[in-house]
Amino acid sequence: MGAGQRTESTGLRPWVRAAMRCGAVLAAAVLALPLAGAAYAAPQPDGRPTVSAGADPLADAKATLGPMLDRLHELYQQAEAATEQYNGSVAKLNELQERVADLRNGVARQQLAVDAGTDLASQLAAAQYRNGHASEMAELLLAKDPYEAVVMAELLDSAGRSQSAFLDRLKADRAALTALQAQTEQALGDVQATATQQEAAKADVAKRLNDVEQMVTSLTGAQRSELEQLEKQQADQAQLAFLASGALGKGERTPSEAGRKAVAWALGQLGKDYVWGGAGPDVFDCSGLTSQAWLHSGRPIPRTSQEQWAQLTRVPLNQIRPGDLIVYFGGATHIGMYIGGGLIVQAPHTGDVVKVSQIGAMPILGAVRPDPEAGADDKGGAWKVPDVPIGPVRIAPAKPSTLPTPPATGPTPPAQPTTPAPGGSATGSPSGTPSGSGTPSGTPTGSASGSASGQPSATGTPSGTGTPSTGPTPASPSASAPAVLSASGSVRATEG
Repeated sequence: MGAGQRTESTGLRPWVRAAMRCGAVLAAAVLALPLAGAAYAAPQPDGRPTVSAGADPLADAKATLGPMLDRLHELYQQAEAATEQYNGSVAKLNELQERVADLRNGVARQQLAVDAGTDLASQLAAAQYRNGHASEMAELLLAKDPYEAVVMAELLDSAGRSQSAFLDRLKADRAALTALQAQTEQALGDVQATATQQEAAKADVAKRLNDVEQMVTSLTGAQRSELEQLEKQQADQAQLAFLASGALGKGERTPSEAGRKAVAWALGQLGKDYVWGGAGPDVFDCSGLTSQAWLHSGRPIPRTSQEQWAQLTRVPLNQIRPGDLIVYFGGATHIGMYIGGGLIVQAPHTGDVVKVSQIGAMPILGAVRPDPEAGADDKGGAWKVPDVPIGPVRIAPAKPSTLPTPPATGPTPPAQPTTPAPGGSATGSPSGTPSGSGTPSGTPTGSASGSASGQPSATGTPSGTGTPSTGPTPASPSASAPAVLSASGSVRATEG
């Protein structure tokens, strides 16, 4: 009996073991249900349930870091708005300096004309004084025949009329010289005022970027990582909502020939640092990238995002083609270039680099086209969206060398423009960009090039003349050297 029981028990052991295993699995599943199935924890005293940490990996980040990300976005926008204001003052200063140069050249030419006319008038006056009107009458009386007398009288009358016309011309030349001198003096005053505005804008950039840097550097590595994940999630959601709205239209439109070149050039700058006021060759801000891309395609456009939005032809979003510019935020403070496929290439903000991003990740103000008269480049074939990855979200401090140095405190003594004295010639032309070397250049380069230290140089609206260079060009850290008029009316640089 004992042996039989042992045999029966032994025969049942596989079934028992299987039952025990099934029971263990069921028990584990039951224990796991509250964790996997419940989205909310126990209600709080006020009756509102709290989201379980397991329901959304970024729930805690949204609760704790969401307001911080909103504040960081606000600081980025403020810094970029200040940067565009600085870019605008730089462009205006360059235009004024070119005008002053032209006026000075005009004054010099007009002064030479007045001097030559004055010398000739003095010679005529001396000759008339020596001969007098009586000698002219004597010449008529001593003429050999009446015909000769008539001819002589006509010649004398013609000479008198010529002298009168000459003196009238001399008076007009002197009046024109006086007007040019007044315009030059006014333009010099405008240069000084704009240079002051430029320094104020630079100080604002420095303050805004300092606020950004303080906030970013105060974050731990884990916080930056969570903020980047949260920003990517928000960008993805905004892009999906934008595409679902149908605002972009359907299909890929073919760019113009210049648009193809602009997109190719912009994509060639991927990975280069964002630097305030930068327009190449190694650093860029948002409008510096778009203006230089179109300049290298053969179509100069305004320097700042606000000017590009205001002056270029606007197109509906459902009609945009690669090469068109997408303007963001209510104040047109940011801009990128459309490359097709719902993507843009942009220089985002300080601490980031030129990269490809989703078109709908930021609030869109509208789109503009630099070459509305140009048709689609059908010869180049149907447009194929460039095979480039979307750039990762990047929240990081900027390189110290790319941050502006706040200008020195204390008022700058006002300039005392001088007017060229009569008989002299106006020399020197405060044109070009004030640089740290103190020597103004003669022609705007059209790019705010990064210096060896990463500082942008103070340059303005790109010039359409000449052939854009594709290689690196030397740069000077002129963004830290404000333009100041010397007592002679020329531009010199002071330490920032």
